[in-house]
Amino acid sequence: MPDPTHGGSLLIVVAPSGAGKTSLVRHLLSVRNHLRLSVSYTTRAPRPGERDGVDYLFVTEHEFTTRLERGEYLEWAKVHGHRYATSREWILQRMAEGTDIVLEIDWQGAAQVRARFPDAVSVFIAPPSMAVLRERLTARGQDAPEVIERRLVAARNELAHACECQYVIINQDFGDACQQLVGIADAARCRFGPQHRRHAALFAALGMASPSAPPA
Repeated sequence: MPDPTHGGSLLIVVAPSGAGKTSLVRHLLSVRNHLRLSVSYTTRAPRPGERDGVDYLFVTEHEFTTRLERGEYLEWAKVHGHRYATSREWILQRMAEGTDIVLEIDWQGAAQVRARFPDAVSVFIAPPSMAVLRERLTARGQDAPEVIERRLVAARNELAHACECQYVIINQDFGDACQQLVGIADAARCRFGPQHRRHAALFAALGMASPSAPPA
């Protein structure tokens, strides 16, 4: 089990399909090398350019169910007809090592993670309009028109859960959105809890007690 005094923190990034979540997270990881992306399991087929073990861990329905029954997932959800999940063991090991983790998941998975890690920071990526979201989904060229319509219907439900996140980024200008996400990640890292876990000896020497510890 992870040592809570040396644990890393969790940054959860949530968005409807087509809002730009993956591109924003890739930028964040490229400029903040202390962050590690949790690679999710999924039962869907790889899209062009996706690599197994890098973008997702692609598994069959049978393997997904087997892992679920063994209790291997921190969270899981069914999204657009496919199942996705986060490895419990991988997350706990990385956090025990003091690594800060980025979780790129849907609102259902985010709710499950927040229930287990109440101090996790969550960010919702929203499109500037539904019309722009439709344009982006169409421009990807990955889905048939009827699939895009289903994604737009699902997006309205997902947007209704944006209030469950602490931060919202409206991805109208990609450069601005990148700066905002990096700023949130930096601020999350500077919270008292994460800083105390990383610099426990210094905090003790300076008399900066943990909120749960009574003053000397």
